[in-house]
Amino acid sequence: MSTVTTDICIIGAGPVGLFAVFEAGLLKMKCHVVDALPQVGGQLSEIYPKKPIYDIPGFPSILAGDLIKNQMEQIAPFHPTFTLGESVEDLEKLEDGSFRLVTSEKTEIFCKVVVIAGGLGCFEPRKPAIENLTSYEGGKGVNYMILDPEHYRDKRVVLAGGGDSALDWAIFLADVAKELTLVHRGTTFRGAPESAAKVSSLAEEGHMRLLLKSNVTEVHGEGQLSAVTVVPDGAEAYQIETDYFIPLFGLVPKLGPLENWGLELEKSAIVVNTVDYSTNIPGVYAIGDINTYPGKLKLILCGYHEAALMAQSAYSVINPDKKFVLKYTTVNGVPTM
Repeated sequence: MSTVTTDICIIGAGPVGLFAVFEAGLLKMKCHVVDALPQVGGQLSEIYPKKPIYDIPGFPSILAGDLIKNQMEQIAPFHPTFTLGESVEDLEKLEDGSFRLVTSEKTEIFCKVVVIAGGLGCFEPRKPAIENLTSYEGGKGVNYMILDPEHYRDKRVVLAGGGDSALDWAIFLADVAKELTLVHRGTTFRGAPESAAKVSSLAEEGHMRLLLKSNVTEVHGEGQLSAVTVVPDGAEAYQIETDYFIPLFGLVPKLGPLENWGLELEKSAIVVNTVDYSTNIPGVYAIGDINTYPGKLKLILCGYHEAALMAQSAYSVINPDKKFVLKYTTVNGVPTM
């Protein structure tokens, strides 16, 4: 069992959690970051590291993995510490108002402030109800997320879904895969209209196959996926030979152990006060996609804003006898710790 003592424990090493390290560092508060994933970056590293992001201020386009790399460089002067590959299971408030957290591997963390920046919390992919689907997981042809698009170069790929992820990856893989098929049960898409238009254009130009009002109902192969069965509405089923089947039906968020911590919850999200993104437990904050409030937008840049305001409030908790004076980085630069 290892023990860590710090000012702030941040649960979640995604972009918002990492930016919280930066904002806390500006105020000379030490941070320890915990994440159940084996690497930093959260969803950006685990689900779409090679996917471009277009709404980060100052970057017309930046790959998700590069954003995380830049943020790690940004927080390096503050020397944060990390516990990766472990989830926080217990939260205990001590008599002096500080906290004791215990991870799945029995790491103990003592801190004065807890910041929950867990994105969607624990998340699992939504899997279609297809018999024997799971037998092709683990490198046998069925994946639920795309980590490296180059893995699919010159391969036959069948995507399924009608949201932004399915559309975005269809556009991206159209120039990567040898054969690409997108299967969607409806006639209209839930994703961005411009993405839907691009997919339709790619299909019309012969760069991919678009099957609407259709469902993948079976998977086939001797130990390795070799084909899927597609059933169009009102028509006979047929098979498509493929190397990979990737259903992109989104993620099922699960809050996990923090459901039992006494936090005020609303639809699997943590209710916060927008003055400082504090929760109903004094000293515990929630920022990023895991929180909820009127007008909430699940955008990375909104999480950055929440992290900045949280840090100001956390400073007063950690330093109750000190008066905070806002210092601009353009004047004072970035301090080191």
